[in-house]
Amino acid sequence: MESSQYDENIKEEKSMIIGIDLGTTNSLAAYFSKDGAKIIENRLGKSLTPSVVAVDEKNQVLVGETAKEYGLMHPERVAQVFKRSMGSGKKFKLGEREFHAEELSAFVLRALKEDAEQLLGETVTEAVISVPAYFDDKRRKATQRAGELAGLKVERIISEPTAAAISYGLYEKTKSTRFLVFDLGGGTFDVSILELFQNILEVRAVAGDNYLGGEDFTELLQTEFLEKNKIDADKLTEKEMARLHKEAESAKKQFSEKNEVVMHFSYEEEEKELVITLEEYEKLCEPLLDKIRKPIQRSLSDAHLRLSEVDEVVLVGGATRLPVVRNFIIRLFRKFPNNKIHPDEAVALGAAIQAAMKERHKAVKEVILTDVCSFTLGTEVSVERAYGMYEAGHFLPIIERNTVIPASRTERLYTLHDNQETIRIRVLQGESRFAVNNLYLGSLEISIPKNKAGAEAVDVTYTYDINSLLEVEAKVVSTGEVKKQIIKGKENDMTPKQIEERMEELSYLKIPPREQEENRLLLLKGERIYEESTGNERILLDMWLRAFEDALNTQDAGVIEDARRELKDRLRSLEEWNRE
Repeated sequence: MESSQYDENIKEEKSMIIGIDLGTTNSLAAYFSKDGAKIIENRLGKSLTPSVVAVDEKNQVLVGETAKEYGLMHPERVAQVFKRSMGSGKKFKLGEREFHAEELSAFVLRALKEDAEQLLGETVTEAVISVPAYFDDKRRKATQRAGELAGLKVERIISEPTAAAISYGLYEKTKSTRFLVFDLGGGTFDVSILELFQNILEVRAVAGDNYLGGEDFTELLQTEFLEKNKIDADKLTEKEMARLHKEAESAKKQFSEKNEVVMHFSYEEEEKELVITLEEYEKLCEPLLDKIRKPIQRSLSDAHLRLSEVDEVVLVGGATRLPVVRNFIIRLFRKFPNNKIHPDEAVALGAAIQAAMKERHKAVKEVILTDVCSFTLGTEVSVERAYGMYEAGHFLPIIERNTVIPASRTERLYTLHDNQETIRIRVLQGESRFAVNNLYLGSLEISIPKNKAGAEAVDVTYTYDINSLLEVEAKVVSTGEVKKQIIKGKENDMTPKQIEERMEELSYLKIPPREQEENRLLLLKGERIYEESTGNERILLDMWLRAFEDALNTQDAGVIEDARRELKDRLRSLEEWNRE
């Protein structure tokens, strides 16, 4: 496009909002013009800016391709794949300085902002930023803070699959369509099922893995090279590991054109190599493909759909260009995926279109976007065990994952002790049936009249909207007293200075191990199935697991054996039923 055309577009867009895909491996930005959504090239004339940050000896911050190149020589001064640690409080040491993941992300966002300003000839202060659909509230808020640190007002956080669906023009289809967005980036994997009806684009279900992506497919080649050449990874320097990783990344990309690739690496003044075929590589990838299959199955189950009922499969993310991944998708869905837009650019283009929707741009068709709650929201309760005893620390789901939002749900809680004066609602997010394993979001306390245990009750209502704001309301049934609180996390109230301070890393406690391995394994399997389930299945599983735990507490071998056999049969039947 000529510069004069850019100027014309700029005049049209007086308060432009850009769209940003903040990726694990690469990031990019886009804007909306009269000719549609356009990718913003960076200062090197490229669409993609590597999500890499380095700090040199003069304390100068390097971003993108420059930082990546610098890191090959100074690996102790570079950070990559930090998106996986968003909101965790983890620190990355670059030379003498330390940064959180959101601070590193802010450097990338600032570079994209400057590139946009250079191209558009105006100051850019607003953006729509995409995040993986499976990001929880903590990660989403960390992304928003990264935008603020970069000098951007984040107009909206949009899920990557939703942005991709918009960019593919799926919102313009005239008939009802169900489609699955398969988003495999450098470090995260998302699968989302969306349904289009008239002008409503509804997210039906989301699932994913925040620790699975193209980097894992690279590491397979790296590990295979070390094993075949009998090289101890612990004996390699950081610089040597960086060189080997680059060689593995290059070999992985070559599989798009070759059925056989050769990796070279100089070690101890000797040239080492590995010849590997595509067939051998696909065999190495089988465990990763199995990990990919599980979120697909979970999303279909939550959406109550079969594979055959998916009309279209949309590919997003650079890792979907790998032949091993594409072949897997074709075999699984028995259809060719939609790949009319470059998988690296789809999300940024969709974010730009969403920005245009917020500006009510006349060239964009209005579409109502509905989303879902990615993780279950609930509270901590005590449950009755054997002999009238109560056990604290259990999780009561109130708004279950993949509930279409905005949503409002109510549960009634009763007093546990005589003359109890208050009820405290601990707001939690997660899938474990134990409160301690879920993410604590905040709490609300309300006074109640003194009475006998179980005589007083509080109706707890959770209302969750599309901007990840949760309103918690507690209403005392006997008096009608109401107390409300918006749960948005302490981070939202931080000053600009506090935003840059260290966040506390969430610490998950482990469930105490059981004496016998078989019992431990069965409990873990039950917990896993519980986390994959929703609704009545969860109620059943919780009841079965508590019955088995009660049997374990008897320490009677015969009772335990009978309970173990019964639980094993029930879990097997439930899994077989779900598969069918």
